[in-house]
Formats: sequence, structure tokens, C-alpha cells
Amino acid sequence: MSTAYVDTSAIVSVAFVEAGADDIVRRLRRFRDLISSNLLEAELRSACAREGKPFPENLVSGFRWIHPNPPLSREMRAALRAGYLRGADLWHVACALYVARNPSDVSFITLDERQAEVAAALKFRLG
Repeated sequence: MSTAYVDTSAIVSVAFVEAGADDIVRRLRRFRDLISSNLLEAELRSACAREGKPFPENLVSGFRWIHPNPPLSREMRAALRAGYLRGADLWHVACALYVARNPSDVSFITLDERQAEVAAALKFRLG
């Protein structure tokens, strides 16, 4: 298991040293490749600005960013068949589906319970 798709909730917990952040760091260190939609950067920058904290470049410098060019309609439909997600959460799961040839080969790291349920239903590993 060498690739993990990382949702913003996990990185925000690390950036703000929230409960469970140490566990997230341990989990992230197990993977060779960390990938995410660059929506993660926008959401993290927004959270840092809201809280008056500097943006932690070091937390995202090693990510491979997903920039899908085609519409992710197929991936969004598949995700919504697995369960309802709000817009940003749906985008993250759709991006993970877009890059995962086989979801069971990719871990999905999130602290969002609903998103984790949908990712598990789609056969992602919960890192």
C-alpha cells in the first residue's frame, strides 16, 4: 500500500494540532505517494486565514495534485450511488476515483465520517 488520497480534514487537523493529529501524521508517513485535489490547498489556506495562522507549506509540499481536465460526472455518479456527500466532499471522492484504477489499491484518509463511509463503500482502504 503506497498511495493515499488525502482529504482536507486530515491535513487541517495536523496544521492546527487538533486531537488525533499525531495519528494522522503516523498514517501519512506509511505512504510513498500522497495525492489530493488542489481543493485541499484552497480549503487549508482558507482555514489558516480564518484562524490567523500561517499557511504550512511543509504539509503540502510533497503532494501530487490532481487536476482533472474532463468532467468527473461518471465518478460523481458512482460516489453518490454509494451515499450522499456535500459538494467539496463529493469532489474529493470523485478525484480519488479519477486517479484510482482500482480503489482497493488506494487508501482514503479523512476525518469526515460520512466521506469515510462512502469511500469504504467504493472499496477504498481507510488509511
